[in-house]
Amino acid sequence: MDQILLQILNGLDKGSAYALIALGLTLIFGTLGVVNFAHGALFMIGAFCAVTLQRVLNLSTITIDPEKTDFLGNPAQIKTPIVENWFGPEMGASIIDWSVPLAIIFAIPIMAAAGFIMERGLIKHFYKRPHADQILVTFGLAIVLQEIIKAIYGANPIPTPAPDAFRGSFDFGTYLGYEANAIIYPYWRMVYFGFSALIIAAVFAFLQFTTFGMVVRAGMADRETVGLLGINIDKRFTIMFAIAAVVAGLAGVMYAPINSPNYHMGMDFLVLSFVVVVVGGMGSLPGAVLAGFLLGILEAFASMNEIKAFIPGIDQIIIYLVAIIIILTRPRGLMGRKGVMEE
Repeated sequence: MDQILLQILNGLDKGSAYALIALGLTLIFGTLGVVNFAHGALFMIGAFCAVTLQRVLNLSTITIDPEKTDFLGNPAQIKTPIVENWFGPEMGASIIDWSVPLAIIFAIPIMAAAGFIMERGLIKHFYKRPHADQILVTFGLAIVLQEIIKAIYGANPIPTPAPDAFRGSFDFGTYLGYEANAIIYPYWRMVYFGFSALIIAAVFAFLQFTTFGMVVRAGMADRETVGLLGINIDKRFTIMFAIAAVVAGLAGVMYAPINSPNYHMGMDFLVLSFVVVVVGGMGSLPGAVLAGFLLGILEAFASMNEIKAFIPGIDQIIIYLVAIIIILTRPRGLMGRKGVMEE
């Protein structure tokens, strides 16, 4: 039972990332009808927003301390982060320590601007083009963004630590009555799951309970009729693209301490996220979230040594096997609208 609980926790962790990225993908496809293969790059950019803020906060001034010397006998150079000069040693050190959560504030305007520029500058020209054209142009854009990140930050992963308060692990075993250390789980992964749940709930609440969201949902169902009512639905859909970019970026920011950011992390998640969208149902927001967590849990269980010993390599293909079964038996996905992907 302890192994089952541990794998469920692992699945919720992976599923949170899948669900957030798939949610943004579904928002874009449901509103604009665009298959956006550059969405994984937005996840990557979000992660590098955390890297960038951490580097900025660690910028230091150098002072000479004549009372201390280095190994050559020269006066020692003392590096002091600028934020510590501004806010004092304790406050400055705390700001640096909490750089990843603070990167959320830093990333929101950057990701919104990136989404707006991407939609207005490129994707709007492909609304009426075949999906194959959309895939090609957005995949090309993803490669360009990936190479830009590689040129600026290098090819190696960049460690981006979580705040000290969330390092270490929680002993679920003791809490649930099992032996000590039977179920150990990192604090930050639990934080990531909670953050993902909060973002997902916020997106659904925005679409369900605000006038803007209601108009968007109506436009997703019947764009022409909403336009005939005198509503500029294109403008609202552009804003939704920016919101989808923000969701992907925030997912990347908070994932940075879990998986050190690297230039190809967007591509790593992109294919899996599209599988999640197809399994959940193209255009279905609840389906994207449900499929994200479901496939995350399945992948976690498939990675158990007992399962891999019985079926070698199952952890690498389980998501695709499930996708094949779903597409063969229910082409529109678990919660897709009737007629979508069924022609």
